[in-house]
Amino acid sequence: MDKIRCLRSALLDGLPHGMFNRSGGVSGPPFASLNLSYGVSDSPENVAANRQRLKQQLGIKLLASAVQVHGDRVLAVEDVRQDAEYEGADALVTDQRGVGLLIQQADCQAVLFHDPVQEVIGAAHNGWKGSVLNIIAATVRLMQERYGCNPADLRAVISPSLDPCCAEFINWRQELPASMRRYQIKENHFDFWAISREQLIEAGVPAAQIETVGICTVCNRDFFSYRRAVREQGRPGRTGRCGSVIALPLEQP
Repeated sequence: MDKIRCLRSALLDGLPHGMFNRSGGVSGPPFASLNLSYGVSDSPENVAANRQRLKQQLGIKLLASAVQVHGDRVLAVEDVRQDAEYEGADALVTDQRGVGLLIQQADCQAVLFHDPVQEVIGAAHNGWKGSVLNIIAATVRLMQERYGCNPADLRAVISPSLDPCCAEFINWRQELPASMRRYQIKENHFDFWAISREQLIEAGVPAAQIETVGICTVCNRDFFSYRRAVREQGRPGRTGRCGSVIALPLEQP
């Protein structure tokens, strides 16, 4: 059995967190092996076992996740007593300790937030539709309104995700607003890492407190990729979902 593996960020030092690749789980093809989504026709028992491995790796007891719908709804997660998956949201925020906020992804970004002053965290699922709707701004706004966060205190990390090299949008004239067209790097290709970084800065997060991991999930086979699965299978991609997680430690530092 492969070891479970994840990337971490110095910006989130001291927090249980990780941007996990597909290694170290129990699921079989095409979900091999650390599939973290119940919504892709994998065995629920496998997904539960994979999520348990993730919790053990991070040293947390609870996970909060969402049935992601590529919208801009942000939920405040409070009074969690068992693992919970919420309907119809794409971002979660909390000040509850020991609860990991899980984003499931296969090319979409996970944007992980931490306010070290108010001790609040957030996690947003950010595909191209989320970028158009600016779920980043919606997440920052709820952190301000619910928990009194100052955007200038936030740290934000953009996970492995769709690189500009593979971010091809044939119907971009219909799908993307005019404001995003300056991020076109070549014919039909757009830099959504740059878009997210700009949206974070516009929301008040200082540029020095933003990290883009810079790994393409299409090119790097260590990660699940919906676009790669479509290309290889010649039909809607059947693949698993990686996970990015952030939590506040049970004990205050």
